[in-house]
Amino acid sequence: MTTIHGLKNCDTCKKARKWLDRFGVEHRFVDYRDDKPTPETLVAWAGQLGGFEAMVNKSSTTWRQLPDNRKGAASDAEWKLLLREYPQLIRRPVVVTDDGTVTQGFSDNGFKKRFGIA
Repeated sequence: MTTIHGLKNCDTCKKARKWLDRFGVEHRFVDYRDDKPTPETLVAWAGQLGGFEAMVNKSSTTWRQLPDNRKGAASDAEWKLLLREYPQLIRRPVVVTDDGTVTQGFSDNGFKKRFGIA
């Protein structure tokens, strides 16, 4: 089953979930404010998504309000701490399929390709 990780009030997450419902893709939703990803999960995601920096939504209000010394995470340990403390920094949604493939974001065409729908 596909798992969608995001925030329940996020418009993009809502669109992704509606798309999955419309095309009959079985899925479950995990709000990562309520169920924070483990450090191991964050490392696994970063490995597939191009690193921790690629996972972060740097245009978010949360990012802009962080003190400068927190924005310069220099190690995986610092990134893991930051993303566990502020899971809303993770670009949404994070989509994990049964085969372990991880992607981020939502677009109609991207999801059609991802789920093999013509």
